[in-house]
Amino acid sequence: MAELPPVSLGVHILAGYAAALALRRPLETRMVLTADDVRQPKRQFVFDFLLGMAAGLLAAALNIAVHGFPPASTLGLIYGVLIYSFFIALDMSLARERTIILDALARNATRPPPRRLYSMTRRFTLVAVATALCVSVVNLSVIARDMSWLTTVGSDPAATREAILSVTWEVLFIMAVLLGLAVNLIVSYSRNLKLLFENETGVLERVANGDLTRLVPVATRDEFGLIAGHTNTMIEGLRHRIELLTALQLAEEVQRTLLPAAPPRMAGLELSGTSLYCNETGGDYYDYVLLPGGRLGIVVADVSGHGIDAALFMASARAFLRSEAERYEGPARLARDVNRYVAYDSGPTGRFISMFFLEIDPAAKTLRWVRAGHEPAVVYNAASASFHALGGDGIAMGILEHAEYRDYRRGGWEPGSVVVIGTDGITETRDAAGEFFGAERVRRVVAANASRPAGAIQAAVIEAVRDFRGQAPQEDDVTLVVVKLA
Repeated sequence: MAELPPVSLGVHILAGYAAALALRRPLETRMVLTADDVRQPKRQFVFDFLLGMAAGLLAAALNIAVHGFPPASTLGLIYGVLIYSFFIALDMSLARERTIILDALARNATRPPPRRLYSMTRRFTLVAVATALCVSVVNLSVIARDMSWLTTVGSDPAATREAILSVTWEVLFIMAVLLGLAVNLIVSYSRNLKLLFENETGVLERVANGDLTRLVPVATRDEFGLIAGHTNTMIEGLRHRIELLTALQLAEEVQRTLLPAAPPRMAGLELSGTSLYCNETGGDYYDYVLLPGGRLGIVVADVSGHGIDAALFMASARAFLRSEAERYEGPARLARDVNRYVAYDSGPTGRFISMFFLEIDPAAKTLRWVRAGHEPAVVYNAASASFHALGGDGIAMGILEHAEYRDYRRGGWEPGSVVVIGTDGITETRDAAGEFFGAERVRRVVAANASRPAGAIQAAVIEAVRDFRGQAPQEDDVTLVVVKLA
């Protein structure tokens, strides 16, 4: 085959590759483009490598059929085509990967991280070993053939120099071709890595600036694909968290609208109330209810637990109470009717509500109340500097559907008396050492500030609780209503 004119050999090789190129497009569509995106580069390599080998085998077959060469003489041609097909197939595989990356970037498409990792280290190692093997085998075969040829040159110095020069140029040409193919692969792979790296860093810069609209396309099954997949998971998590925070902020705003914007103005009464939640939303609730006959109802309630679920439960309980207050007959009847609805709703959840409802009649100077599992309110008599608890029996609402409640009544008060109604978030506030704030501290603060307006008394108690807690976290919702009686 070495005696075959280059033109004839070129015609046979060209005929083989022309046939391969004619079949390439339809075969590529069926064998490569139908695969999943991340698998297409691997299929592209296998497809182009086999197609190149088929073209080389066809050229060798033409030499055997047309010129009658023995099959063994075509091994050099087949090996050359094998090396060429290997490099071309790798380049086409990288081009396919680049197309997929660009397409994914244009569509902002994404997918989960790859289940099976094909590391870049392994890919580099395989390509480097294959390239070194190809170069070594080519050089060995060329050198072995040329050494055999050099033995036939003879002892003429000029002929020997010319033969050595010819062998040298042949080896350099082969090395230059192989080096060019290897450099082309390096450049092609570098372009892909640059695309992946720039997109990854670009998306992360957007995330750092608060833009979560873009995701990183998972276009490879190497470390970049794994990083991209986990980056997308992080972005989706941030999106969900922002949506959750937005929803919580909205829930907080809605819950704030359920609390009184300001206390009602009533002759003989000075009112102040507040709720401080340990989360964005909470289960504490207070309200003022205008009752027939110029009376005022004050409700302070505490749902078990805190957070969004407790807030929702509190909102439904508030609706029940507001509805029943329109048919108000007394604190006990109100608690009984509200409890029926609350127990019906709380059955599947196991939640319950403690409530203290106080009815104040400024004209008659009477207090009437019901206690549904809540901490007793206290009345401070400024004239005698004494406290009196507004206690009584009553189970928390939501536990027993048919629970009965009892009214309690207290007549008369001294001008300047103070009524304090709070939740257990005040008395059970703990400092860094784990000590509770307790009811006694509440009474001391109230007594020390009893001469001040109701708002100042309420603010003093809240400030004392905060100072006592210090750097310890707020563990429960805090609600406090202060009434100063004229």
